[in-house]
Amino acid sequence: MRLGFKFLAGAMIAAATFVTAVEARTVRWARSVDAQTLDPMSANIGPTSNLVHQIYEPLVIRGYDGKLVATLATEWRIMPDDPTVWEFKLRQGVKFHDGSDFTADDAIFSFERARKPTSDYRGLLTSIDSVTKVDDHTIRLKTKAPNPLLVENLTNIFMMSKAWAEKNNALEPQNIRERAENGATRNAMGTGPFTLVSREPDVRTVMRQFAGYWGKGQFPMQVTELIVVPIQQDATRIAALLSGEVDVVHDVPVQDIARLQQSQGIKVTTGPENRVIFLGFNVGDAELKSSDIKGKNPFADVRVRNAINIAVNREAITRVVMRGQGQPIGYIGSPFISGYSAELAAIPRFDPAAANRALDEAGYPRRAAEGNTRFSVSLQCTNNRYVSDENICQAVVAMLGQVGIRANLVAKPAAQHFPELQRQELDFFLVGWGIPTYDAEYILTFLYHTRTANNGTWNGTRYSNPTLDARMLALQTMSDVPRRNAELADIQKQLREQAIYIPLHMQSISHASRGGIEVPVHPDAGAWFKLFRFAGS
Repeated sequence: MRLGFKFLAGAMIAAATFVTAVEARTVRWARSVDAQTLDPMSANIGPTSNLVHQIYEPLVIRGYDGKLVATLATEWRIMPDDPTVWEFKLRQGVKFHDGSDFTADDAIFSFERARKPTSDYRGLLTSIDSVTKVDDHTIRLKTKAPNPLLVENLTNIFMMSKAWAEKNNALEPQNIRERAENGATRNAMGTGPFTLVSREPDVRTVMRQFAGYWGKGQFPMQVTELIVVPIQQDATRIAALLSGEVDVVHDVPVQDIARLQQSQGIKVTTGPENRVIFLGFNVGDAELKSSDIKGKNPFADVRVRNAINIAVNREAITRVVMRGQGQPIGYIGSPFISGYSAELAAIPRFDPAAANRALDEAGYPRRAAEGNTRFSVSLQCTNNRYVSDENICQAVVAMLGQVGIRANLVAKPAAQHFPELQRQELDFFLVGWGIPTYDAEYILTFLYHTRTANNGTWNGTRYSNPTLDARMLALQTMSDVPRRNAELADIQKQLREQAIYIPLHMQSISHASRGGIEVPVHPDAGAWFKLFRFAGS
């Protein structure tokens, strides 16, 4: 079985952006949130990987159609005599930004680094037993058992220079949970189309086109300078676009879409993202730190979780808060992925009366002395990461108030929220989850698996089910597709019934640009600026 293929540059370029000028130029890219770090293996978070993709490259990426496209690997296959061995042919002639050659030694180092305890991507590589060199441009990844989906997990495993990492105190990924830094936190040296010029976290990051990029002649490469400007405030970000201070806004607030569509010289593109927004509970601690109920944990009771599930009006959130920019959903998954179930995605009926009855039965009556509330808890939410994230949480607070739960909203920037979530410090929280592998197993092992060194790294719920853990991991080596799909469906059905998370909607995302730039929406909400083409060229 041969799974490799040559890079289809034309197909990618066809999906590229178009600019009205005929000369190369600077593009200023505004986002609501900055990358947390430049270390390419430290933070498995969209804004971070989006920026890192401009500087570093993986062996494969996904095109705008969601299909795998060769990058630093030109072809790959499962060895015919051993189904546990994947062989990758590395692209020849690739240079790092310091002029050194990219070789198998760098690829092996990068895989080993990505498997280190402080890597946020190690959960994608748990099936790997060893990585070995065949020659300077060929490596083999041996898995613990046959893993037919391994290549699907590699789209964000970035290749680093072993020599540069050794010289710059970056042999291990930055421990972002503990806010530690290393030589790769604010510095970078990859093989990508842009080199790092300067980095001011939360202010601006400047990159310039790499003269020695291997893709010159294959891609337009017409952006000579890329400046990333994080602007948290929605109104300020849109004003910067309208005034010409920035050229592209990556995340357009839903309330501004109609106005921008009517603004001369502004182009808005909208599309579905391979991401679900949901609420999560602390189901494992004996007591919630942020609640006024002491000695027990309301969220440990599935009746309370199910009550909240039917007390939240997803359709109202999508219609009013999101202004139609989203699709209500009943579980964490999207139509983009294998293992998706339309049956499980159906949303539960909004029923506050039934929610009130369930909360009474669970032993949390309304308390007249406490304002007729049943219990209070803090709802922790980002205010600069997802589309209308803080407004979503405000709506949830109002809906829960109708059934006697007082949720105290605490909205923070993503840079504070996510480390707290990963340290399991939150009782009730909002988060979103993209699925870069396009497979449901990624959701299970990152969000539901018991927290271990390699799995459950984004499980902030304290949920643990060893029986399901074993079944989740077995999916990685299951090559019988019908059997695997049946197993995925059963696991997801059990987890949906337990309501560890409350899925809200599959997010839609909008980009806006000026000067004739049209930015297509990638299912992963990514952007590859090497594909920007100028009209008339």
